[in-house]
Amino acid sequence: MSVLQQHIQNYFDVKGEQLDIIANSFQFRQVTKGDYLLKEGRLCNQLSFIQNGLIRIYAQKGEKEVTQWISSAGYFVTDLASFIFSTPARWNLQALTDCELYTIDKQAYINLGESIPEWHKLEKLFIAKCFIILEERVNSHLFMTAEERFQQLLSLQPDLFNQVPLQYLASMLGMTPETMSRLRKRSLR
Repeated sequence: MSVLQQHIQNYFDVKGEQLDIIANSFQFRQVTKGDYLLKEGRLCNQLSFIQNGLIRIYAQKGEKEVTQWISSAGYFVTDLASFIFSTPARWNLQALTDCELYTIDKQAYINLGESIPEWHKLEKLFIAKCFIILEERVNSHLFMTAEERFQQLLSLQPDLFNQVPLQYLASMLGMTPETMSRLRKRSLR
């Protein structure tokens, strides 16, 4: 069983033939560090599952870059609004490392609804879980201090601090690189 199949089985409680149909709709793909999966303004026509590597999701606003998220192994990555509603992408998706992905294009994704009777229920669950993650991020920015957000990320994903430039992590956590540096030094004591 592939990592993708294990994730789908655990995440959506799908088994047997349905699991095979979903997993076989994804194509294995390797992406080189620095490559873009998507650029702002273009239509997003794919959803990818990260087997290995890191993908940065960010927006460019004038001279400023704002990192929305760093996706790592075990996460799905896409510009969900663009993928579902065919609107121009708001986000750039760029590989921070060499990556191994399983990718499904939009037409294959749509076709799952025709071949799996429960697909719309599974899709609703997927989107609900995406929404919950977003709610948790908003909640952390509204009710946690910069230090609490830093400590939470450090405890949940400590490897990011050795693999991702600190300015990207600082942006993702809603703080300046200077604040990030100060918090990092304090945590190393």
